[in-house]
Amino acid sequence: MTNLVLQAQQGGSSMTFLIMMVAIFVIMWFFMIRPQQKKQKEIRKFQNSLQEGSKVVTGGGVYGTVKRVNVEANTIDVEIARGVVITVAKGYVFADATSQTPNA
Repeated sequence: MTNLVLQAQQGGSSMTFLIMMVAIFVIMWFFMIRPQQKKQKEIRKFQNSLQEGSKVVTGGGVYGTVKRVNVEANTIDVEIARGVVITVAKGYVFADATSQTPNA
């Protein structure tokens, strides 16, 4: 009789462990994975909406103004100083500089 009780308890504990593991995964998804996916979606939307005259910050921390968008090559030309234009891959522009100010 006690052997049956012990076996029933062991079966229940494995089910509890499985439920706890699923709960931990769901919590991790809501607090870590989902917000990161939302942020990546916003960045892609920003990169696709770049236009001439937009003030941007590149992945390297360079502030500038978009001078030309090359859709075929997936690049943009960014003016970082008067007369100084660099070509940057569109995927390395992450932020709108009008919402940020550089530390001077």
